[in-house]
Amino acid sequence: MRATATARLRPGGAGWPAARLGGPAAGIWLAALGVTLLGWIVVTARGGEFLTQPHVTGVLQNCVALGLIALGQTVVILTGSLDLSVAYLVSLGTLVAAETMASGTVLTGVFAVLLLSAAVGLANGLIVTRLKVHAFIATLGTALILRGWIEDNYTGPAGEVPAAFRRLGYDRIGPVPVSVFLLAAVALALWFVCRRTRLGHHMYAVGGDEHAARLSGVRTGRTVVLAHVLCSLCVGAAALFLAARFGSGSPWAGTEARYDLESIAAVVLGGTVLAGGRGGVAGTLGGVLVLAVLDSVFDQLSVDPFVKNVLRGVIIIAAVALYARRRRTARRSR
Repeated sequence: MRATATARLRPGGAGWPAARLGGPAAGIWLAALGVTLLGWIVVTARGGEFLTQPHVTGVLQNCVALGLIALGQTVVILTGSLDLSVAYLVSLGTLVAAETMASGTVLTGVFAVLLLSAAVGLANGLIVTRLKVHAFIATLGTALILRGWIEDNYTGPAGEVPAAFRRLGYDRIGPVPVSVFLLAAVALALWFVCRRTRLGHHMYAVGGDEHAARLSGVRTGRTVVLAHVLCSLCVGAAALFLAARFGSGSPWAGTEARYDLESIAAVVLGGTVLAGGRGGVAGTLGGVLVLAVLDSVFDQLSVDPFVKNVLRGVIIIAAVALYARRRRTARRSR
């Protein structure tokens, strides 16, 4: 019986394909398809255009920044941690990118943003693991530090991004923006890390049961620190994309879009459990797509912002409640 259960849960085991087809990742992608079809019907009935090339391109473009940040958030949440500093880090990242590129080269700007991001991620991870500060408080404190720096040094847009680098934000191949390939590359890399490397297995183990993982020889502290660094590097990639879109650095790039809460919403909507240990990259991408399509539908229907936020909240709560009910049902049936 033990061998059968192991095969059912192990990637590549006998029951693995069936489990994946019935899992949250598949469900959220089906939900994304359903939301798209329903949005098309409603918008068309109101006399609008939905599945046109400009609209599809716009939806995909809107997925990139949130998608990159949500992918990073997925990694830390899998370990049972969290990162609330992402909104201010992405804002500071756009400023660093634009100012560095204005006085140097594109490569210098990219390196500076990634170095800054890695340093913030390392600081977050060390505060959580060495100082034993809860991730919510630790990353909120980091967010306030970044906010203070931004507000003290910037009153508006700064720097300038070279025209060649702005192509990342605007060029497309057919209806597909070039930036979507950046999102796909990061998603594929993180999927490989999570599913095919020792670090990924350790992240799931730490999120599932940190004490048991430690007894099994997993260096839990190092795993959490690396997860935070990976998260911040994803935020850095999002900052570079937004700098390319804006053409300059923006002190409000992350906070106006509420990327801290939006990224967590996308992760949870995609089926990753906030307690850690369950979920993954594929579900998060589905959650990002659902939020992007919903925003597009609401904008086309000119829905009041208050009503839009209420509807998004209801959808997220309903999705999480459904996942919880399915997990309880699965546990009772074992």
